[in-house]
Amino acid sequence: MIRWVQLDAGEMPGGGGELRLMQRGTEYSIMSGPIELMNSRLSGSEEALATLAQARLADRPAPAILIGGLGMGFTLRAALAGLPPKGSIAVAEVTPKVIEWARGHLAALHAGSLDDSRVSVRLGDVGALIRSGRGAYDAILLDVDNGPEGLTRKGNDALYDRRGLADAMTALRPGGVLSVWSSAPDERFTRRLRDAGFAVEEMKVRATGKGRGARHVIWLAVKAG
Repeated sequence: MIRWVQLDAGEMPGGGGELRLMQRGTEYSIMSGPIELMNSRLSGSEEALATLAQARLADRPAPAILIGGLGMGFTLRAALAGLPPKGSIAVAEVTPKVIEWARGHLAALHAGSLDDSRVSVRLGDVGALIRSGRGAYDAILLDVDNGPEGLTRKGNDALYDRRGLADAMTALRPGGVLSVWSSAPDERFTRRLRDAGFAVEEMKVRATGKGRGARHVIWLAVKAG
């Protein structure tokens, strides 16, 4: 049996603890303590975070997309695959090591996506970009934690509370989409989205994208257009 080997580690800001990059053969994993946050074999729901949102933006010739969380790049690559030539993607990643790994140990997974001229990667909290962007985005894709309650960073909670959802509503253009990934359902979050004025659809998506693996949840919250 091939053993897991730790390739590197780095601290998350804001007291979020340590992230560890692990490898077993051709498989990679990013861990927070004993919790696996992402695995290179399980990309289906992260890809769906982008593709489900983009399906609702098909008539826009130059959509501006904000992605919260770089991770292993699955959401970014899926968003790029469906992005028109004049579209743009900003990726906010709060942990420097994750960006370093994307250009180093995990470069093959990212497949040159960071070098696309339509992509900009910004080190920092996605919440700051949301708060500073009035009508700036056609879609905001959030995969910064295990769901709408901060697991790795308590500061992530602010993205999902009433104020955070109001900020997202302001940052979106009419008809824009807030797409949120979660490992499990959360009825309270669904209610908060509706209370914030979004039209909400809750989707169940398999982790592998091939009808297998754990069922993850993606909320598609649309601003009235």
